[in-house]
Amino acid sequence: MKTSIEISYYPLKEEYLAPIQNFIDRLKTHDSLKVHVNTMSTQVFGEYFEMMDIITKEIHKSFELSGSIFVLKIINADLSPES
Repeated sequence: MKTSIEISYYPLKEEYLAPIQNFIDRLKTHDSLKVHVNTMSTQVFGEYFEMMDIITKEIHKSFELSGSIFVLKIINADLSPES
């Protein structure tokens, strides 16, 4: 099932930009994901089960690095700009 996920990531530390960029860079290493970044969130598009597995692991890595808040919106359709 094609899925779209909008992710907002809030690292709980003063230097918040580096952890956000690191998370985005890790998502972009997965060829099966389409990743689009804007000023408000990161949008990820792909197959549901594969995306959920990848995002769960990448969020876990971010939790290990520092305290964090993640907000996700998950839609059961491909709403990527190329669609």
